[in-house]
Amino acid sequence: MLQATNPNNGQSLEAFEALSLEQANGLIDQVAGGFAAWRGQSIEQRSEILKSVATKLRENKQPLAEWMALEMGKPMKEGLAEVEKSAWCAEYYAEHGAEFLAPETLASDASHSYVQYPPLGTVLGILPWNAPVWLALRFLAPALMAGNTCALKADPNVPATAEKLVACFHEAGVPKDALVNLAVENQVAKQLIDHPKVKAVSFTGSSQAGQVIAAQAAGGLKPAVLELGGSDPCIVMADAELDKALDVITLSRMINAGQSCIAVKRLFVEASIYDTVCEALRQRFEQVSFGDPMDETKQLGPLARADLRDQLHRQVSDTIKSGAKCLIGGDLPKTDGFHYPATLLVDVEPGMAVFEEETFGPVLSVTPVSSLDEALTLANATEYGLGASIWTTSQTAIDQAVNNLASGQIAVNGIVKSDPRLPSGGIGKSGYGRELGPQGIREFVNVQQVWIG
Repeated sequence: MLQATNPNNGQSLEAFEALSLEQANGLIDQVAGGFAAWRGQSIEQRSEILKSVATKLRENKQPLAEWMALEMGKPMKEGLAEVEKSAWCAEYYAEHGAEFLAPETLASDASHSYVQYPPLGTVLGILPWNAPVWLALRFLAPALMAGNTCALKADPNVPATAEKLVACFHEAGVPKDALVNLAVENQVAKQLIDHPKVKAVSFTGSSQAGQVIAAQAAGGLKPAVLELGGSDPCIVMADAELDKALDVITLSRMINAGQSCIAVKRLFVEASIYDTVCEALRQRFEQVSFGDPMDETKQLGPLARADLRDQLHRQVSDTIKSGAKCLIGGDLPKTDGFHYPATLLVDVEPGMAVFEEETFGPVLSVTPVSSLDEALTLANATEYGLGASIWTTSQTAIDQAVNNLASGQIAVNGIVKSDPRLPSGGIGKSGYGRELGPQGIREFVNVQQVWIG
């Protein structure tokens, strides 16, 4: 059984019957069997269906947001925005997929030589709970537009959200033999990678799980895209527009109760403004209230599970014991559910838990630096490499940061975010491959050379 729990109150939600391995394999056979027909549709036909998917998502924005609030604690305002962004993703690939997949002529000794981009076949997507609609669209929209068929395995925390989402695709015209929902437990999902008709794997989740999935996919010589964890650094220099920077940093750390791979997690502040920044952040964090995600007056919903909250609190407690100061938060609330308050830790040094480990919750670590060189050294002192950002008005500092930050994405004077128009992904323990943008749709295609004598 797939038994989701409402993280706001700890109560069990409706259980879903989990598929057996045999049943799940049967569904993969189903979409593998539908590959020829889906690929055989013109790219214009697939484009029209994806536009219908966008329409259907908008029509179901409210129930999808409500299920996310119930199953993983996302505030309603954020859930509604997530569905809207997902509809945009479908539209983006509907409008630009043909351009991204157009054959490219390359000069050679042939009378005509070119590269084309046919689909691979059936792609297995193994996805997390923290953005169950958006992360699904990042996988589904480009893969389907390219002509692949898809098997979606959502996290067991969000079975109703996944069921509703896949129903939207089917209602929009995506055939049931082009997309299936694999409602399976995690131990079954791992075995599905070895299905001979799975031609590629897309995984979003923890770095530890990503290493296991990468090894298994590689064992079958199957390409994989891995979007994994992050410990994103942000640098604030003395010449930055402080109010704007601190508003954005606070927002970045609080979105989805801090359960975002690309949120600011480690903040490095030039020493001359360090005390000012710490106090200004304390005041901002003080205004962030947590509670029922259905309550629009609350900025923070709960963490998705009890073990995630306990892990976060362990990281905070260990960091304080190591000498950091907690300016606000840091205590386990005496409430139902899995809530955690906005927490600000200052004077954080390398070696402390929140510096070395990924923190998946509303906790920000702050460290003073004497120079940009020191900030860049500390920013890169991590095994992760997903996103990074800097706030400064100096073009010299911007150039130095852009040339030296080791990450998949860099934001200058703005928030690190995912955008359908731009590639997203990481390096190191943050994974490999790219989603979104023109690069994303080419991850699950055959880069095929054609030579005509």
